[in-house]
Amino acid sequence: MTGLIKLAIAEDIGDGDHTSVACIPASARGRMKLLVKQEGILAGVAVAGQVFRMINPEITMTVTIADGAPVKPGDVAFYVEGAVRSLLQAERIVLNIMQRMSGVATQTAEYVKKLDGLKTRVLDTRKTTPGMRVLDKLAVKLGGGENHRTGLFDMILIKDNHIDFSGGIENALNNVQAYLHRTRRKLPVEIEVRTIRDIHTVLRAGGVQRIMLDNFSLSDTRKAVELIAGKYETESSGGITLETIRDYAECGVDFVSVGALTHQIKSLDMSLKSVGNQ
Repeated sequence: MTGLIKLAIAEDIGDGDHTSVACIPASARGRMKLLVKQEGILAGVAVAGQVFRMINPEITMTVTIADGAPVKPGDVAFYVEGAVRSLLQAERIVLNIMQRMSGVATQTAEYVKKLDGLKTRVLDTRKTTPGMRVLDKLAVKLGGGENHRTGLFDMILIKDNHIDFSGGIENALNNVQAYLHRTRRKLPVEIEVRTIRDIHTVLRAGGVQRIMLDNFSLSDTRKAVELIAGKYETESSGGITLETIRDYAECGVDFVSVGALTHQIKSLDMSLKSVGNQ
């Protein structure tokens, strides 16, 4: 997170905020508020605090609405006070982060709401903005969703290409078990299946914790859950939308993964505005 914020600051400020330095005396102090302009779920307040502190540790922040809370137009999420130049340097970085995170959290909450009363949980994917995955996944959590693997390093997920290049499901699973034994790693194993026949192959081979049903129809999803129930976790994936997610959840799967949580979002509108003159 620290490295990401440092990169964002360097990207925006470069060799100096020449406009603020030209217009604003170094001694000037001011106060600003984060004004929400659209209904949704607020996310990124804690990260904004880190941005302000990194730019100038003397900036003070008063939070009025916490991360994960619903907001509406006219709400003020927080106030910040300090050197005006520092506040202006942080402005766009804070807005870029918070608007995107709030958009992700808002969209996630819409999907989660569709599953009210069901056991199924909504998962994100690795379809995130390069370099900003930690923020995207934090926003998903704030919206009520859950995180799938962080990256390629914290879980084994055997997908269709792994299976094809390995020469089949059994070969892929055998290779994984040999690798885990050889390296003494303890990583959860999930495998993607494309047909009911694939499921039977996985059930014979074993060695997994979860089976991902990729692009299954609703009828095949119900059949799959009946076959797998009590043996492994189940996850539906592939083209699931806000309109279809409850139908898949009602088939009895444990998880539904939705790439759109992070790669098809609309940022939440908000602004940082001055509050009087100091």
